[in-house]
Amino acid sequence: MATLKEKLATKIEEWRPRTTKLLRQYGDVKIGEVTVAQAIGGMRGIKGLVTDISYLDPNEGIRFRGYTIPETLEKLPKVPGSEMPYVEGLFFLLLTGDIPTETEVNKLCESFKKRSSVPEYVFDILKAMPIDTHPMTMLSTAIVAMQRESKFVTQYHQGLNKQDFWKPTYEDSMSLLAKMPQIAAFIYRLKYKSGDIIEPNPDLDMGGNFAHMMGIEQPYDDVSRLYFILHSDHESGNVSAHTGHLVASALSDVYYAISAMINGLAGPLHGLANQEVLRWIQGVVQKMDNKIPTEDEMKQFVWDTLNGGQVIPGFGHAVLRKTDPRYQAQREFCLKNLEDDLIFKYVDLLYRVAPSILEEQGKAKNPWPNVDAQSGVIQWHYGLKEYDFYTVLFSIGRTIGVTANIIWDRALGYPLERPKSLTTAMLEEIVGNK
Repeated sequence: MATLKEKLATKIEEWRPRTTKLLRQYGDVKIGEVTVAQAIGGMRGIKGLVTDISYLDPNEGIRFRGYTIPETLEKLPKVPGSEMPYVEGLFFLLLTGDIPTETEVNKLCESFKKRSSVPEYVFDILKAMPIDTHPMTMLSTAIVAMQRESKFVTQYHQGLNKQDFWKPTYEDSMSLLAKMPQIAAFIYRLKYKSGDIIEPNPDLDMGGNFAHMMGIEQPYDDVSRLYFILHSDHESGNVSAHTGHLVASALSDVYYAISAMINGLAGPLHGLANQEVLRWIQGVVQKMDNKIPTEDEMKQFVWDTLNGGQVIPGFGHAVLRKTDPRYQAQREFCLKNLEDDLIFKYVDLLYRVAPSILEEQGKAKNPWPNVDAQSGVIQWHYGLKEYDFYTVLFSIGRTIGVTANIIWDRALGYPLERPKSLTTAMLEEIVGNK
């Protein structure tokens, strides 16, 4: 049976002619128009990137290689005794577009285990940092410190053929992904558990081993698997995904690109939403004196919040026009495992009352909850109460999707990204306001 790398090589050779044909024969075909609002407003909605790894459908949510979230969770091989799939299986799917067999997943797990040893100097660097350093700063630093391990850099300076750029990029991606759970868990235990480090268990899969190293009992292993899968990729235009693509387009190695990706993810407008939602819900619980409100009481609270000029955090999405399937997957987990949790009862009530109110108010394009509406709630339930660490979890998942994208960027020879800028005066001249 072919290895993942061999299977990927075959896929790349089959794919390259498609990209070459589009560029050579149809390079002048227009695929969109750019408005002044898009140019000034963060390039929102501009069709200017290509990825086959995932696609955000407004009506169906994110698709991983064409598979919806429910299909992905159903079809990927499950960890024995677990409700959730192997995270390693998702990486196989994102790279190849194929659902892996159990044998293929097991081989990939073994490959990750062989690469999982973290250089001792990484731990030394983390220990030397002030203990109050933000965990995202620590994670970004640890990753960029490993840049010296890059096989791409070594082979590039040896005169590597550009057709083969993807091969050492694949090796770097595999090595980094294999190490990230241990690095993240080490940061958590160092910062929040007085440095009481738990060594990895080589017999466990990525999600199970992460839960083990965090020191959190089952079913947190399933929480980890689900969390990493749901946060793995989200097209290529969001800040984290685009940053990884942009930095890698300069032929920076994966360590540089992922470190930069993490720095983008750390911003309050991107990766911090889940903790903001949790903080808001806890405020609601406090206002309700820790009592479970009736639906009418919750409706009144939502109306009071909106009439006061505030928003309901966790509801709405820039693209989606239905309940985020990532939210729905987490909700199903919560209904099975968190049914009696006080905070989840509030989340459940909001799910039942908020959308209709937001529709009636008429200001929200999408009144349905997104993935952030309950992801932090789950972490809190299982004892992970350090808000700042939630984005580290996000980073592990997002690295899976971004590395898959970078490998394919290199395989298809995508060039340095370099959009053109205009001045404000030019825009004014275009619209005739001068």
